[in-house]
Amino acid sequence: MNPPRHILIIRPSALGDVCRTVPVLVSLKRHWPEARVDWLVQRGFEGAILGHPDLHEAIPFDRRALSLRRVATGSWRSAMAELMSRLRTPRYDLVVDAQGLFRSGFFAAMTGSRTRVGYARAEEFGSIFYSRRIAVDRSAHAVDRMLALVEGLEVEPVPDMRLYSTPKGREGLPDTLRGARFATFAPTSRWPGKRWPQDRFLEVAKSLLAQGAVEKIAVVGGGNEREQCSLLVDHAGVEPRIVDLIGRTDVETLMAVIESSAIVLANDSAPLHMAVGFDRPLVGLFGPTKIG
Repeated sequence: MNPPRHILIIRPSALGDVCRTVPVLVSLKRHWPEARVDWLVQRGFEGAILGHPDLHEAIPFDRRALSLRRVATGSWRSAMAELMSRLRTPRYDLVVDAQGLFRSGFFAAMTGSRTRVGYARAEEFGSIFYSRRIAVDRSAHAVDRMLALVEGLEVEPVPDMRLYSTPKGREGLPDTLRGARFATFAPTSRWPGKRWPQDRFLEVAKSLLAQGAVEKIAVVGGGNEREQCSLLVDHAGVEPRIVDLIGRTDVETLMAVIESSAIVLANDSAPLHMAVGFDRPLVGLFGPTKIG
């Protein structure tokens, strides 16, 4: 194929998966350094990639506004028209769908690009939207499956997982953590089977502080996940060295918190993948689900 000038990566979610799709961006940019590479991402998650030097533009979209439940509303039609304009205007030469769902495949088709690459066995019949279907080993690690897409384009895969924080995120780092040696605990997860018991996190927190291994512990998670870590949050009320950041960071600030951590203790969740991207010392806790 001719060297593409404009490339679009489609990987809207989840946040941790957005983080570990970065090697696709790096591989494409390394192979075609003159190309402009954009990324279609769910609104709210763009902070994970905004600082990456290989990214030209993040294109966030509002998932709720495009919900099929609203398909009969004027707001849905308006949101869809706006997104279609954003996707068609650049005239992408190459679109890589690293998500592999019906919706992401549909977005690929919306671009009007002639070269739309995705998984041969995409879920929800998403592969009907691709012009090139790449067969991958479905038992392979998620990163390896995504890199197989670029290998299908005869692009050498570059397994570079590095993430980059933004100035805005670093400015948002809480004053209580600046200059301190701190651990970050990410005790939440969407799935109950992936959650290490709360009391274990609290026990480790007390031990680290008692031994002087760290000066403070930052507890991170979404605002709707507070109940999952109530023991830690409650203890923060009597232990000022535990910093409650549940629901108090956007993605860019969370990235900066992870980047500044001396160590990260995390369930299988977005902060775990961020810790990998920032090469931080990490203890990853995996429940009865397949790693990768």
